[in-house]
Amino acid sequence: MIGRHIAPGDMTTSLTPVPMLRITRSHITTEPIAHVFEPVLAVVAQGEKRIVLGDRIFSYGIGQYLIVSVDLPVRSHIVSATKEKPFFAIGLTLKPAAIASVLLEVATAEPAAVGLAGIGVSDAPADLLDPILRLVRLLDSPRDIPVLLPGIEREILWRLLNGEQGAIVRQVGFADSRLSQISHSIRWIRTHFAEALSVDDLASQAQMSLSTFHRHFRAVTTMTPIQYQKQVRLQEARARLIADAEDVASVGFSVGYDSPSQFSREYSRFFGSPPGRDAARLRMISLPDTAQSSVLSY
Repeated sequence: MIGRHIAPGDMTTSLTPVPMLRITRSHITTEPIAHVFEPVLAVVAQGEKRIVLGDRIFSYGIGQYLIVSVDLPVRSHIVSATKEKPFFAIGLTLKPAAIASVLLEVATAEPAAVGLAGIGVSDAPADLLDPILRLVRLLDSPRDIPVLLPGIEREILWRLLNGEQGAIVRQVGFADSRLSQISHSIRWIRTHFAEALSVDDLASQAQMSLSTFHRHFRAVTTMTPIQYQKQVRLQEARARLIADAEDVASVGFSVGYDSPSQFSREYSRFFGSPPGRDAARLRMISLPDTAQSSVLSY
């Protein structure tokens, strides 16, 4: 059923008529691809994928789901996929306003969660898979989408809120939650990654002390704000090198580095080879565009 709605190709992610839904299929395993995950629910229908965030590794396969609550720079790769049994996954965008709307109907107050990570993996129970399957089936009846989608989306969010990763999902919907405050800081870093970073200013904007901000930022992302900015810079640099074949020094300057040698050194440490050589190798093997995979690959 999923395969009917995906464009041909060895590794493809397709938008669908359901605005919140994307579908990924891959006939091949991949090497680790650095990209940024935005808030999403990803469910694997077949195959397996592995994600590295800082020093933590998350694997999710058939019948499991991944929750990402904030923008996270990760390295991910498909570890189980063949022509006969391709990797299939669906991704549903998590919208804070939609989650908040469901939470408003819950009469009981939930305790504030402390030290939540921004990512989690769990087995998908039947009561979650059922509305997800109905959501996918809407692709076969486009006329039903405007009428049935809102109710199915709310049911999925309700199941998530009451599931193993409910605390993470709940924080996405609370505008004044610690996770929401850290999420605003993360989005600022992503938008202004080439600028000098003042962690003191970020902590002040989040209305936290410096030590509290550091603690919560690391709990959510597994890294410090400076480390987060560095990974975003390097991933953006890689995407630019692959897409435009610019000279290495110019790319380094464009993403915020003052020293070409420092840029090359940190790039080599993170990706395993110097920038020019790495980009040339990736163009040779036709790696999926990292700018696209940053949002669309689940």
